[in-house]
Amino acid sequence: MGRRGRTKKVGSTRGFGARYGSNVRKRYVKVLTEMKRGHRCPKCGAGSVRRRSVGVWNCRKCNLTFTGGAYIPVTKLGVVAKRSAKGAPSPEPSEAPVTKEREQPD
Repeated sequence: MGRRGRTKKVGSTRGFGARYGSNVRKRYVKVLTEMKRGHRCPKCGAGSVRRRSVGVWNCRKCNLTFTGGAYIPVTKLGVVAKRSAKGAPSPEPSEAPVTKEREQPD
């Protein structure tokens, strides 16, 4: 049996052993696998974007270097910030119902 068969459950957390709790180790595996997979380049569309360092991403095809999230190149907050920076119309808040002011007795 090869090495792959022995780390089926623990994956990249095999070095942690029984420490830190199962939920923390599961979250770590989820974040790490998401970070390591190929992502789409915003310029050329190729799925060859890799992480260089925390928040810095690089496309290996067109050599575009850009910033993004720590573990994924595009975050929800980044999308919202980009939209507001472009000046896209944001949804208007609904109007609050008009209430009558009560008269205070003297």
